[in-house]
Amino acid sequence: MPSQPPSTAEEGSIMTGIQLPGLSTGLDTTSLITALMNAASAPKVTLQNKVTVYNSKISSLQTLNNQISGLATLAQTDAQPAALQTFAVSSSAAGVTASAGAGAVAGSIDVSIDQLAQAQVSVTAAYTVWPNNPPTLTFVGSTGSQTEVTAASTNLDDVVAAINSSSAGVIAQKVAVGQDGSGSTQYRLQLSSVSTGASGAFQVYQGSAAAVSAGTAPDLLAQPGAATIKIAQDAQATLWAGTSAAQTVTSTSNTFSDLLPGVNVTATAVTSGPATLTMTQDTKAASATAAALVSQLQNIFQYIANAQAASSSTASSGTVTTTLGDFTADSNIRSINDQLMSAATDPVNGLSPSTIGINITKDGTVTFDSTKFVSALASDPTGTQSMFATIAGRIQTTATQISDPYTGTLTAEVTNTQSAVKDFNNQIDSWNTLLDARQAALQAQFAALETTVNQLNAQGSYLTAQINAMTPPTSKN
Repeated sequence: MPSQPPSTAEEGSIMTGIQLPGLSTGLDTTSLITALMNAASAPKVTLQNKVTVYNSKISSLQTLNNQISGLATLAQTDAQPAALQTFAVSSSAAGVTASAGAGAVAGSIDVSIDQLAQAQVSVTAAYTVWPNNPPTLTFVGSTGSQTEVTAASTNLDDVVAAINSSSAGVIAQKVAVGQDGSGSTQYRLQLSSVSTGASGAFQVYQGSAAAVSAGTAPDLLAQPGAATIKIAQDAQATLWAGTSAAQTVTSTSNTFSDLLPGVNVTATAVTSGPATLTMTQDTKAASATAAALVSQLQNIFQYIANAQAASSSTASSGTVTTTLGDFTADSNIRSINDQLMSAATDPVNGLSPSTIGINITKDGTVTFDSTKFVSALASDPTGTQSMFATIAGRIQTTATQISDPYTGTLTAEVTNTQSAVKDFNNQIDSWNTLLDARQAALQAQFAALETTVNQLNAQGSYLTAQINAMTPPTSKN
């Protein structure tokens, strides 16, 4: 019985079980589909490349925005009238030092240190245990305020703990001072005021606050063996000592705050005579302040220039590839650069900032001449400070307009570029859906082609076999 060609169902079963692309047609269908999909994916690839470029630009824009925001903060400080009013203070006595801050002015003054501030230090008589039960003490401060303290027991450690945890403003320490006749260790309590100055003085009584008020509580420090080692006292200084204008000033600590406007004087020793304090403008610090502002501008201008520049590379084949910078051809960035440059270098009341050492260069940046700045500050301190404050104020205003997180022009560009990337990604998602469908359709088309060709091949083989069977064999004579 002649063989029958395979049915379509059988062939389909075979093709489903074994996928051999191009086996019937002799075509490399995988490569064909890949080539067709690559061509169809060109718009998607273009979008992906745009996303890469735009993301790079977003990063650069954000970096620049942060730099300009920092410039605005720095310029705001420098625009204050006292920005350059920094002073150095020298002293003719080793035991007297001083520091100058806002409000200080140049000048000098003579100061004599008569006494240093100190805390009260007192010691009790020697005890093995606290002599009263209940162990209650009452501290009386310099203003007459009373603080009653009761320990958990007559154990001296409990007494010390109770004092130290109270609001009496006194620190207690237990000090071993030998043994009594029975061989028990004796201790004295050293009581020290927490703070220095006359306001830290205290008295301490055995008994309750009521007993103190009634006058029946014994004075702990009046007992035999007790004593006050150091009295509480303020630091004392005399201005213009030895003259009819002599003036005594006191301080609870060894620092006399604002002895002169903006000047704090600290004493570490009593002086034998007047110490001369001399306040001079610290031109080095003032110059450093101006230099820091110019340096921040330089960094911004350099960052913009680097991001505007295009680069090129040459492959081994000789092909030259040019890559644009993140800010190449960005008119908004050019405008930002120009605005900052104008704020820094435009004349002030008809005078160029170069008169105080702030110079514009042919390379499109700014430089700072510290020597010229110090010279200007020395010859015209008021005018120099005013010009610098004006320049800093212009920079602060401009930088804020650029980098404000809500209304800044650069902030807006960041937001717009991010929106563009979001739109590109949405388009890429749509292309992914279309391309997936296209690839599935191509695979189905080529699979159908393979099936059809395979069927035709099978039918051809069947027909060939039938024809061969119908042809009589050749007889031999």
